[in-house]
Amino acid sequence: MSAFRALGRSTRCWCLALGIALVLPACAELPKDVPRPVSTSLASPAGTPLAALVQQRRAAAGARSESGFLLLDGAPAAYGSRLALTEAAQKTLDLQYYAIHADASAGRLLAAVRDAAQRGVRVRILLDDFHSTGRNASVMRLAFVPNIEMRMFNPLAGPRASSFARLFNALDDASRIQQRMHNKLFIADNVLGVTGGRNLGDAYFGNGEAGNFVDLDVLAAGPIVQDLSRSFDAYWNNDRAYPVQSLVTREELEAIRSEAGSGHKAQKRDGAPRPPDGEPAPRNAAQAADRRARTWDEKPMDLTSASFVWAPAAVLVDKPAKIPADAPRGSPAAGKVPGLVVTQQGRRPAAAAPGASSLAAAADTAADGETVVEGLLQLIGQARSELLIISPYFVPGEDMKQAFAAARARGVRIRILTNSLASNDAPVTHVGYARHREELLSMGIDLYELRSEQAGLDSTFGSAGGSEAGESRSMLHSKVLVMDGRLLVVGSMNLDLRSQLQNTEIALLIRSNELSRVASGKIETAMRDGSWRVERADNGLVWRAPQNSGLKDSTTEPNTSVGLRLLLKLFGPLAPDRLL
Repeated sequence: MSAFRALGRSTRCWCLALGIALVLPACAELPKDVPRPVSTSLASPAGTPLAALVQQRRAAAGARSESGFLLLDGAPAAYGSRLALTEAAQKTLDLQYYAIHADASAGRLLAAVRDAAQRGVRVRILLDDFHSTGRNASVMRLAFVPNIEMRMFNPLAGPRASSFARLFNALDDASRIQQRMHNKLFIADNVLGVTGGRNLGDAYFGNGEAGNFVDLDVLAAGPIVQDLSRSFDAYWNNDRAYPVQSLVTREELEAIRSEAGSGHKAQKRDGAPRPPDGEPAPRNAAQAADRRARTWDEKPMDLTSASFVWAPAAVLVDKPAKIPADAPRGSPAAGKVPGLVVTQQGRRPAAAAPGASSLAAAADTAADGETVVEGLLQLIGQARSELLIISPYFVPGEDMKQAFAAARARGVRIRILTNSLASNDAPVTHVGYARHREELLSMGIDLYELRSEQAGLDSTFGSAGGSEAGESRSMLHSKVLVMDGRLLVVGSMNLDLRSQLQNTEIALLIRSNELSRVASGKIETAMRDGSWRVERADNGLVWRAPQNSGLKDSTTEPNTSVGLRLLLKLFGPLAPDRLL
């Protein structure tokens, strides 16, 4: 999620800070000449128990492809896989995330990470810096645990106890605020790893109070994980990654933790942000204790019985230099740089596997793009029959619309699932989609918007809610593309200008008819049973109710207030697409 979207929830504070910034200069600066000892992923994972497990699973399947994949389409699988990797790691753990919440779900995972460090596992944690204020800054205390190193990517200067003061300090460096590291990786012993859309926190694992994210990620096994690790190393050893100790002391973090200890009350008092995607803190101690109890009831996945699908794959990732390194304040951002594609076929371990040559061709096509999203647009240019797309934040630029129009001209059927206004945790982003909606429909693109008022999508992407799911709002967060029923893409990217031009992203391309069929079935079920279908009508648009929902069609954005619709109509034109 973008900085602009997060700031949209604190508009009054932002406007006040902007007014002050017009007359007062910012003062705090990032440290200079910071030591960054170079480290890399485990050179040879072959002797680890996890490597042996992967070889056993591959041999049992009689697979020709070296790498295996398992879709993690529900909160228990997503959480259990990460717990299992943490508990099974013997040599290394590498975590790369846009956001780690200071809440119950992340707390148990990080406790397992600390346990791994205590038994001698080398842990590296790379975290985007934007949300590391208030109680969320407390996760940085891990940097002071033996065997754990932690670095912050593209940090903002200024105090961490207050998001207001920190943003005020950075207002004259707007490009640094807007450009974020959005990649997500969770890698154990360089042989098993998870990538996809989830951050670490309650709302991503069905444990949120007011809302939970409908998400999808992939557990990868085998040589493809070494490609993911090379991506991690490139970011870890980059000049934009600052060791936590260069930014904050242990004492400062303890003070922040103490101040934020009373949770919601402290949030109101010191201006600390809500968790990045709008999930509120527990309202009271009993509620917090209930969440902790639920997370400790979660069980690690049984990796020995994991049903991997073995297939050729490639990694598509933005170079860290997509975010300029410490340019002078006020200077223009650096131009776009080519995306980095690392493929299995580059080392030829799976050249004879079915689909390997077509996967290599797809990877080469994607490599023609300058960023991950542009690489996907290159892939769209190769589609021949069908595109199924999930993008929670969907703000198409001109080149994206041109790619869709060209695909439609070739007879490609395009269906896109995104958030409705009611299910969008960042309503301002919906404006950037809504202003293009009629044009997309006129191209013949089928648009679906997630229905928010449901307990979960158990038959599609797993439960979207925990024990209080019946009262929970569902919010789409998966980032998925299926092309021609044979190529599956799962990653961190949205199809929007922010992912295309500013955020760094990562995507996993898998050439598998089986996984594509499974993912397509889940997407189609979500469209049919859990989403509004948007169509053109004589007097504007109509939202067709999901099948068997008992709901009526609507001629306005479903389940939204007149006030919200009016507010977005008035202020939406002021928000440019590239910042949404």
